[in-house]
Amino acid sequence: MKKKPLTTSAVVMGHGIAGLCLALSGTSAQAADDAPGAVTPSVQRQLDEQAEQIRLLKENVLRQNLAITELRRMVQIDRITGRGAAPGAYAQAPQRDMIAQAARQDPQPVGQAPERRDERPPEVAPIFEQPGVLTPPGTWILEPSFQYSYSSSNRIALVGYTIIPALLIGLIDVREVKSNSFVAAITARRGITNRFEMEAKIPYVYRSDTSVSREIAQGSAVDRVFESDGKGLGDIEITGRYQLNDGGVDTPYYIASLRFKTRTGKDPFEVETNRTLPGGRGTGLQTEQPTGSGFYTLTPGLTVLIPSDPAVFFGGVSFQYSFKRTGVWRKTDGPDGKEFIGDIQPGPTFGFNFGMGLALNERSSFSIGYDHLSVGKVKVNGRTAPTSVRVQLGTLLLGYSYRMNSGQTINLSLGAGLTRDSPDLQLTLRMPLTL
Repeated sequence: MKKKPLTTSAVVMGHGIAGLCLALSGTSAQAADDAPGAVTPSVQRQLDEQAEQIRLLKENVLRQNLAITELRRMVQIDRITGRGAAPGAYAQAPQRDMIAQAARQDPQPVGQAPERRDERPPEVAPIFEQPGVLTPPGTWILEPSFQYSYSSSNRIALVGYTIIPALLIGLIDVREVKSNSFVAAITARRGITNRFEMEAKIPYVYRSDTSVSREIAQGSAVDRVFESDGKGLGDIEITGRYQLNDGGVDTPYYIASLRFKTRTGKDPFEVETNRTLPGGRGTGLQTEQPTGSGFYTLTPGLTVLIPSDPAVFFGGVSFQYSFKRTGVWRKTDGPDGKEFIGDIQPGPTFGFNFGMGLALNERSSFSIGYDHLSVGKVKVNGRTAPTSVRVQLGTLLLGYSYRMNSGQTINLSLGAGLTRDSPDLQLTLRMPLTL
């Protein structure tokens, strides 16, 4: 049988039937995909892409948290040490370096101060003779100072200033003694190592005393005024200090010191003592005031500083030993011009002090403390002098420190005597200069 050729309409009809079949097959496949529990490859790809995006977001958040923690820690360190990073330092650094740096260090909670890395004690406004902060190695510090003290007493035995007046009480009943003392000094400190420093102090002293007295056995109802003064080089001092430990936030700093005082000033035996008055009686008063103690002394001590942010607690103990002098002669205005006394041994002096320093802001600080000295009895020729007694010297001290724009610091301290033999008033001004 002979086949007929296909016409155009037949071809079109064939294609239509084929397309309809394909459409039906696609609908059947879509219906199969929409069946419950079925996951198509396209949906799976979308789920995988979303999971990858979530993972990337989590990593980005983690990186940002680490960077924020590091920035907070650096800000806290800057507030404590005063050192800041250069502008844009964090913005220019790659983020991976920042994260690596944060990973190497333990983050600290916000508001908690980091541990102090400096092994040196904190600075406080100085109020005692022994400073707590040592000089950095290789650094020179030159400290000019000026001190004024005033005292008044109804006794002549001012053991806190000179030792001999207690032995010079004659036939005069001293009712009142007023003493003014001015000491200008230059102190040089040199840091030898990170824990050891040396210090030398050269003082220049001016003293003026006024005594109001009435003679015994004269029947006089009139008080007499006796004035004397003296000026010149004082006793030069040499001191060494050593920091015993590193210290820290929870660990006290211990600083040992040893001070040696010379007798370069004019001592009480070298100044003239009044021995003659009308009637041949002696007053026992000095016509010129000494500028030195007249004895070599050695003073070991220990200072303790306890940081407790924002305050610093400090204190110390000391022991002063004065070397005995033998064959002492005293200068007088008598016929021979001198008088033999013998061997003189000053009593040992025990001292302690304590206080607290507080930083008010970046430039100023305040300190308050108490200083006490217990001066022993004087021995003459191996025996305690009849008029010598143990003397207690207690002083309440307030200190202020201010740092100027030039970087120099001015320190002012005020002392008020709390015992009878202590100076009524002490004013000390210091200005350390770093060379």
